[in-house]
Amino acid sequence: MCRVDPSFFILYVTYQCFFGMPSKRKRKRAVERERPTIHPRNKYSDNPPDFGLLASLYPSFEPFVFFSRDGRPRIDWTDFKATRELTRVLLLHDHGLNWWIPDGQLCPTVPNRSNYIHWIEDLLASDIISNKCADGGLVRGFDIGTGANCIYPLLGSSLGWSFVGSDVTDVALEWAEKNVKNNPHISELIEIRKVDTEERSSFKLESHSSQSVDRESSIHLSETKAEDTECSNSTLPELRSGVNKSYYGPPMLVGVVKEGERFDFCMCNPPFFETMEKAGLNPKTSCGGTPQEMVCPGGELAFISCIIEDSVELKQSFRWYTSMVGRKSNLKILMSKLREVGVTIIKTTEFVQGQTCRWGLAWSFISPAKKIISSHMAQKNNLSFMLEGLQRQYTAIQVLQSVESFFSAVGASCKSNSSTFNVEVTVTKDHFDLIMKGERPKINEAGSCWYEVEKFNYPRSLGHPSDDLCFRILVFQQIPGTLLVKGSLQHKESPVSGAFSLIFQQLEVVLKDKFCTEKASAAASYSNRSQ
Repeated sequence: MCRVDPSFFILYVTYQCFFGMPSKRKRKRAVERERPTIHPRNKYSDNPPDFGLLASLYPSFEPFVFFSRDGRPRIDWTDFKATRELTRVLLLHDHGLNWWIPDGQLCPTVPNRSNYIHWIEDLLASDIISNKCADGGLVRGFDIGTGANCIYPLLGSSLGWSFVGSDVTDVALEWAEKNVKNNPHISELIEIRKVDTEERSSFKLESHSSQSVDRESSIHLSETKAEDTECSNSTLPELRSGVNKSYYGPPMLVGVVKEGERFDFCMCNPPFFETMEKAGLNPKTSCGGTPQEMVCPGGELAFISCIIEDSVELKQSFRWYTSMVGRKSNLKILMSKLREVGVTIIKTTEFVQGQTCRWGLAWSFISPAKKIISSHMAQKNNLSFMLEGLQRQYTAIQVLQSVESFFSAVGASCKSNSSTFNVEVTVTKDHFDLIMKGERPKINEAGSCWYEVEKFNYPRSLGHPSDDLCFRILVFQQIPGTLLVKGSLQHKESPVSGAFSLIFQQLEVVLKDKFCTEKASAAASYSNRSQ
């Protein structure tokens, strides 16, 4: 019989008493809570489409349904006609919408597109910025590249919103109009607008150097000029040092939005790919799609960059500018650019449907409401979050050092204690401004695509700049691969205590971006636990 050193049991019991050892069931529930899911208001959140029921109700759908070995009804996702018919019956059955598209056009998935609509609804309902509608009491949206399917205006108008849907191709415009007219109960809410393709015909890439640069680390979207040679629709122009703008095509917003028009939001499902070859790499699905819908020289990064450029010119003509993003790495680049151009708020989310993940990016130039800081956040003096999925080489002391570096990088006063795993921090108004602007040279740039990040101007209601904010950050080992980071405000009645929540949120984003693995960091987990 093996003998175990009694000191092992003493250490084990001490570990459990001090840190706590959550059960497997609790850990599993915690992971499930953090895993991104379908939007709770989505019709399919609790009741996924029942293919068997739909086949019995709609004979045209029945030929596409088969039963797998486990007895579940399924469809062939690589069959465009099957996915198109599914979209048609879902829109009719669950939304009361008549819909159709010709062969080859992009076929949207209804649950995924509904997620985007509900996220827009959340943005409009939030009190982050003024919730005054652009058109009196009627919400007004703009869909960039609505396509033949016209899915966003159709779903949005079902909520009572009005829409302008823009596009460039004759087929897309024709079928978008048909889909609107085939739903007379909402047709007055939707305008299909043709984009003048000659408006930006000379907007091309200019190269000043033959030395190429890494697109994900060196793109500067504000440096946009014209190129002497035309870009091909099937190839990505090289991004050169000096000028890193590769979009060439019709306008997005400037030149399409009419003078004096106001909108509550714009939304966009951009071309995710640089070539049609890349667009067809997924053998498990068939959503169709024309080159105009699927491909853009420079891919989604260049396309959304152009929207950002237009938003700088239009500013508060829109309450919210939004776009879907297909790659997490692109999301980080785009967030960095948004900070550069001086937006007041950046928000992100993750859209999950089945095995497909997309990200939502939203920004605004409207000043945030002060009450967010002065009332709600000022009450939270004890905050915490978990770092899960850490690799073995990362320890509590390394995280503690990164916490200290995070604040030291902006000049804040820090006093760390490695024996008790805490850092005492004193932040002034100037330090707060730098943290909110993301100016942290010694730490990886914040902007992890699966966390919701808001950038705020420093409100005067938080106090005079001479007021200091003092708090303590502690790091606890929970279980292998999991750390708990806690923050506590030292002077709870400080007039600038409302800034503590914002600082702690930024710290969470940076630490998770640096230490957490993709799998463990799939969802935002910002949790404020008031004590």
